[in-house]
Amino acid sequence: MTPAEHLSDLRARIRYHEERYYVRDAPEISDAEFDALMRELLELEAQHPELVDPDSPTQRVGGRPAEGFATVDHLEPMLSLDNAYSDTDLREFHGRVCRGLEVSEESALAYVAELKIDGLSIALTYEGGRLRRGVTRGDGVHGEDVTSNIRVLRSVPLTLKADPPALMEVRGEVYFPRAAFARVNEEREKEGEPAFANPRNAAAGTIRTLDSAAVSRRGLRVFVYQIVVPAGSTLVADIHGGVLQALGEWGLPVEGHWTRCAGVDALIGFCESWREARHSLPFETDGVVIKLDDMALRARLGATAKFPRWATAFKFPAEQARTRLLRIDVNVGRTGAVTPYAVLEPVRLGGTTVQLATLHNEQEVARRDIRPGDLVLVEKGGDIIPKVIGPVLDARSDPPPVPWVMPAACPACQQPLARPEDEVVWRCENASCPARLRRGLEHFAARKAMNIEGLGESLVNQLIDAGLVRSFADLYRLTTEGLAALERMGQKSAANVVAEIEKSKSADAWRVLHGLGIRHVGEGAARALARAFGSVSALRIATVEQIESVGEIGPVVARSVRAFMDEPANARMLDDMAAQGVLMADAHADADNAPRPWAGWTFVLTGTLTGRTRDSAAETIERLGGKVSGSVSKKTRYLVAGTEAGSKLDKAKTLGVEVLDEAQFEALILKAADL
Repeated sequence: MTPAEHLSDLRARIRYHEERYYVRDAPEISDAEFDALMRELLELEAQHPELVDPDSPTQRVGGRPAEGFATVDHLEPMLSLDNAYSDTDLREFHGRVCRGLEVSEESALAYVAELKIDGLSIALTYEGGRLRRGVTRGDGVHGEDVTSNIRVLRSVPLTLKADPPALMEVRGEVYFPRAAFARVNEEREKEGEPAFANPRNAAAGTIRTLDSAAVSRRGLRVFVYQIVVPAGSTLVADIHGGVLQALGEWGLPVEGHWTRCAGVDALIGFCESWREARHSLPFETDGVVIKLDDMALRARLGATAKFPRWATAFKFPAEQARTRLLRIDVNVGRTGAVTPYAVLEPVRLGGTTVQLATLHNEQEVARRDIRPGDLVLVEKGGDIIPKVIGPVLDARSDPPPVPWVMPAACPACQQPLARPEDEVVWRCENASCPARLRRGLEHFAARKAMNIEGLGESLVNQLIDAGLVRSFADLYRLTTEGLAALERMGQKSAANVVAEIEKSKSADAWRVLHGLGIRHVGEGAARALARAFGSVSALRIATVEQIESVGEIGPVVARSVRAFMDEPANARMLDDMAAQGVLMADAHADADNAPRPWAGWTFVLTGTLTGRTRDSAAETIERLGGKVSGSVSKKTRYLVAGTEAGSKLDKAKTLGVEVLDEAQFEALILKAADL
């Protein structure tokens, strides 16, 4: 491979992983692996400066902002930090600082060491002491305006105390406390959703959702660490320690373990002291951020196009351990994804005992040549879920263990597994599969699906263990007497659950489609399909082309729906549900010729409505033909503003979008009802 080809390949790989990290919040490699690729690219470009490309990942600050939010310019670029991985790296950083300042490397320069919070970078703009805007880092120059989501975080003060600068940008990190992260993952597992791999990606995904209510429920918090003021303004303090103290005095959350260190030996000692102690913290930290304390000295050093010369990030090494891989089992998720996982001899790692570890997929097992019986290396770095790095080949037995092979049939229902040509994951398409059913039933009964109150995890487990429910259709055969015989289920509770199940028979088709757990079909897609086809029975006979012709449905969703309907076990289940009296029709479908006076209108909801829930408002808008969007644009017909409306209200006024208060919205609904 020529140097030019090598550079092209490296750049493509880095751009791919930047996309996975910065845009999709679903990285496939660790930070250390990504940093190694970047170092390799930097070294190769240094050897061949004639091949440096202006579009190379080394020539810009970071990734790019995701779509779905307005783009905002930062007051000044949010630069990345160079990384240090060892005591030697820290001494080299100190040496560069000293040479840049023309002082002896024996100098006890003052640094501030702060724990590096493992979260999402954020910039908060305060004007006149009031929160005006919250923006993600984005590409470092432009970020996404997520003000409505920032305002619901209770750790972010809407109004500051004391006397802050008239205009300033406060920078910090949005993060998940350990307890909140564990709770959210537990809730996701109950809903049949995959657990978040680590708090950082969970925080990034949460803060960039269009549902502020969901952001509020998850329990994110913020730590701040920097102030940026407009050019020409007076600095808040002459030293960084003074900045941190001022932030705290204004009521902003500052992580309290920061320390002023005199000289590089003190820095190394601080980093070493937290290598193990970090596990006792209520949040995740993956290193220490080190900054020169004196602001004037920082100004003298300046920055490169990518990094400030006066700061670095010391990264704790990923924790690893060796243990025996006893066997490889597979897990069947709610949507039928069948994924391998490692069953290990118990080993202590990262402060916990590890017995299970992820293996991602069949291809990764083969690529890393991981075999049951191997001595393997297990890592727990930024990921909460441990992963198998690979076998210790020097310790492999002779003859070697037999390579692992993915099972051809689902281990729970014995139905053949299928894998689409363009995917790496094998799937069980049988919706009545016992392994899928346990989680699937909880999702089926959820509030945004069939809304069967009382059918929670405990009762679902009892129903499956007792053999009373083997498919969704079996729910409609349950009797009060049969339920009352179960543990902790009295006659009254049993009667209430049966009544809820009976009520769900008349649920709209979109609720049925969402509850079935068809892959890629969330609430929005379910509503669109129900509106277009009017009933599940009509959708069952639709072609892929007809499904894809629905405005909000793409080819991936269309193929997924068709595959679900073509599975014989699913067809039998839907026939059975219909025989039990489940209507599976949409009362507000296009085919019903119901009045749709708001067809073509786009609404945006913001703030808190007192007369109805946001879900109810959205359902009403869609029933009358309108569409609900999460962001304001020139195409928005109305912004419905409840109490404590956020930045969407400001943007609507700027764009000239008509704003309705709650009373005006209700009057518009009444007017539509008279048509």
